[in-house]
Amino acid sequence: MKHQLIVATVTLFALTSIVSCSKDSVSPPKPPSLVRVKLSENATLGKILTDSAGKTLYFFSIDANGSSGCNGGCLAAWPIFYKEQGSLATGLDTTDFGTITRNDGLKQTTYKGWPLYYYAPDANAGDVNGEAVGGVWFTAKPDYTVMLAKGPLVGNNGVQYTSTYQPGTGSVVYITDDRGKTLYAFSPDHFNTNKYTKSDFSNNPTWPIFEKGAVESVPSVLSKTDFGTASVFGKTQLTFKGWPLYYFGPDNQTRGNTKGVSVPTPGFWPIVNSSSAVAPQ
Repeated sequence: MKHQLIVATVTLFALTSIVSCSKDSVSPPKPPSLVRVKLSENATLGKILTDSAGKTLYFFSIDANGSSGCNGGCLAAWPIFYKEQGSLATGLDTTDFGTITRNDGLKQTTYKGWPLYYYAPDANAGDVNGEAVGGVWFTAKPDYTVMLAKGPLVGNNGVQYTSTYQPGTGSVVYITDDRGKTLYAFSPDHFNTNKYTKSDFSNNPTWPIFEKGAVESVPSVLSKTDFGTASVFGKTQLTFKGWPLYYFGPDNQTRGNTKGVSVPTPGFWPIVNSSSAVAPQ
């Protein structure tokens, strides 16, 4: 009788273990860790990115290459934003978010490759006091067609150039696409007229046209009215002040690269910004 009791106990324990393991094996997987960001509506700026409490998030033009240029005392005014877990609002794509490890060892959340920050003087949810500060800080938005970068112009020849395309140091403000990839003009072009691209697009890999049919949103220091379009053999190319906009193939779609400024001579394919002259008719 004692032997039968021991066998029954062992059998019950084994069954309990199997049931327990079975329950564990069919437990639903944990949901993925998503950055806690939501979309808010601002009366002036439209849709903006905020944290879960509605505090506004910002881009820094110096960060066009994808790394953070705000360090030391800068962080007192512009604290970094980093959230590993949470949820995303409808209309935001998880693939647009990432994480970088900064030079100081801290982690920072990025959106479309732009590191995200708060602005310390924003005391309340919805405040956008950091918009256009210094002409280089802009509210993070999901619908920018172009952005502004600020950094050195380094040509394909490795030489650094000033804003007048003379060898020299310094930072220049220039227009990029929404992910920090440099856009250029072609000096021989005329107002909303592309004189470079061939009808068979055989030279498009070297200077790809920036294909956009309309401007949704631009940094507030730029005017949407300066943007237009050019018709290029059935495709639509975005223009700025009449200048058709191009990428440079050897930039390799890499954020912050400006190799095109030296090809074939410095300034023949210039960057564009608010100081650019209107293209000739």
